[in-house]
Amino acid sequence: MESTLVNWEALDALVIEFAKSENLIEDWFASSSPSSSPSSPSLSSSSYHSRLIIRQIRRSLEVGEVDAAIDLLRAHAPFVLDDYRLLFRLQKQKFIELLRRGTIEDRDSAINCLRTSLAPCALDAYPEAYEEFKHVLLAFIYDKDDQTSPVANEWSERRRLEIAGLLSTVLRAHLHAYDPVFSMSLRYLISIHKGFCFLQGMLSPISDLTERLLLEECDPPAAPKESSYEAPPFDEVDIQALAHAVELTRQGAVDSLRFAKGDLFQAFQNELCRMKLDVPMLDELVHEYCVYRGIVDSGIASSSGLQTLSKPVKVDQPVLGYCSSRDFSLEVDSSASKNSDADSSVTNAQTVGSPEKNADVTSKQGNDVELRYACEPTSSHEDCSTSGSHQPENLRVQQRSRIGGGERSKRKRWRGRDDDDVGYTHSVSFNESTKQELSTSIANVSRAHQGPERHSVLDTNNGEDKFEIVLGMKELASKGMAAEVVEEVNALDPNFFVQNPVLLFQLKQVEFLKLVSSGDYSSALRVACSHLGPLASTDPALLKPLKETLLALLQPNEDAIGKGLPLHALATSLQVAIGERLGIEEPQLMKIIRTTLHSHNEWFKLQRCKDRFESLLRIDSLKEVNPPLLATIVTPKSNTDRFSNVSSQVTSSGSRMSEDGSSPGQASSRDVVCDENAILKVMEFLALPRADAIHLLAQYNGNAEIVIQQIFA
Repeated sequence: MESTLVNWEALDALVIEFAKSENLIEDWFASSSPSSSPSSPSLSSSSYHSRLIIRQIRRSLEVGEVDAAIDLLRAHAPFVLDDYRLLFRLQKQKFIELLRRGTIEDRDSAINCLRTSLAPCALDAYPEAYEEFKHVLLAFIYDKDDQTSPVANEWSERRRLEIAGLLSTVLRAHLHAYDPVFSMSLRYLISIHKGFCFLQGMLSPISDLTERLLLEECDPPAAPKESSYEAPPFDEVDIQALAHAVELTRQGAVDSLRFAKGDLFQAFQNELCRMKLDVPMLDELVHEYCVYRGIVDSGIASSSGLQTLSKPVKVDQPVLGYCSSRDFSLEVDSSASKNSDADSSVTNAQTVGSPEKNADVTSKQGNDVELRYACEPTSSHEDCSTSGSHQPENLRVQQRSRIGGGERSKRKRWRGRDDDDVGYTHSVSFNESTKQELSTSIANVSRAHQGPERHSVLDTNNGEDKFEIVLGMKELASKGMAAEVVEEVNALDPNFFVQNPVLLFQLKQVEFLKLVSSGDYSSALRVACSHLGPLASTDPALLKPLKETLLALLQPNEDAIGKGLPLHALATSLQVAIGERLGIEEPQLMKIIRTTLHSHNEWFKLQRCKDRFESLLRIDSLKEVNPPLLATIVTPKSNTDRFSNVSSQVTSSGSRMSEDGSSPGQASSRDVVCDENAILKVMEFLALPRADAIHLLAQYNGNAEIVIQQIFA
């Protein structure tokens, strides 16, 4: 089965928004992608500030500094201290922490805390509070190391994590300090993917990533106030939607809606943010993706915040034995060609200064390179000869800078997360093997595989040049410069399109359509006869898209054709294929998104309903890949082979599931139409997932009463 198509431009926008809201990148330049639409600076900075405060409070509680946490609450969220339920738990934890220190002074302070703070709170907190107050007094008698004592749970350091998580849940909801949309979407997609794999009885192809990224434990839920218990009953549709979206019991979903005062989407966000992500691993995945997509500079491979700009491109060397009429040449300021290594070192050293200075340095580097679309040589060193007798190995490496040189100056700089910012995965460490694995992946992206020197760009030992080649090809393809892309790729690897004929067909489609839109019909037909026809004759699957492409001759409308060309999708496919050829691995985040989106599609086929939360999380935008002209073309063979290991396991239910997503048991009764009220009734009374409720109703002709009677009979 084909792999799920993903709108990578939409993912770019989500990732950039996440990186900006978490202060992971320094956006000194104008955005390099029109699809990037971050939220307003005031809202973003306010939310980031609130999240930082929550993390500081959490970290204080996790290390036993209750007074510090109370001071922060008093300064930034005094409403929490007005809730006696929360205040009682804070004061009880403070009492335990004072005793834990073991000094006489701290013991006296603990007694004073009992008299002045804990006892008064116990009278007004909640009905069980006074019993808990009397129980915690046993901590005077039983030592903290006594694991068999009746107060062993009170002494446990896990209590710190519980109250820290509870306070975080409450503060997020009241301050509306929710995690960025990308972070919540990732939690949701992985959660659904796990549920789908469990339901189908299959092993997840990305379990090595998802098990480490999305942690099993969650923050405790916030309990609604007593006054909320008299709220009118909620719509059963909302209750069931929330319960099955975030794996809650029905009562848990009701309590969550009460806490959110009936707001389904706020309750959903509250529950999603309770799920814990391994933040350092998430940052590594985002960094790897940003480098691969050209969002941040590939020369910045450090995630610790120490970055340096890459050296200026040296273009005063002779060009390798290849030159065509479409080749670009480089004009470089004479000072650039005379820069010594020492000058480059000084330039790099300057990048640790202010943003203004760094922007100026990068701007100068960008201005040193003038891009020209010409064939004539720009210096005595350049030659269009094919003899190769005086040409260096890095053929297209130098020419690649003419593609990406201007764009590179617009890339953002990876700042990384400050150590103080990482505060909500205290109980789980990002182990060294995970760090090493992801660091290796980033190294493969930003530096590729280094090897012995040979007379081919494919074997160049400069990984960053390889990376710039890939980004340059992607940039050309995204601008619709198909003829140039084909020419560059053939010069890079003459066998590439032999192994990837569908990519060549797609590029020639773009070339054909652009020629038609410009009115050059003879050249367009020449492209069709020379390339599209022969390719379609060798692959019958290409005949249908060939016919649809030729229809463009009947409606040579430039705007319509432009909208029909999925240039960004084609550019990404080309980037992945060429990157693989050069030894640059696909980012792990792309694998996660592609696989989890497929699971999301299949899951809601089983549910026979639309996901009510996909618009909120912008999951629908990730699926908006509906180009009218190229959608029918299958994924290139090289990509299909690679994706088959990912998608085939998830869709291996091909033996288990029919094309519309129904299981064998459902297939025989898929014509049975179940009433929505009947589905909800069975789900509510039997506490069943939606798919199971539908399956039972289909067996009994959609009659909910008969289903319930049969179960309880």
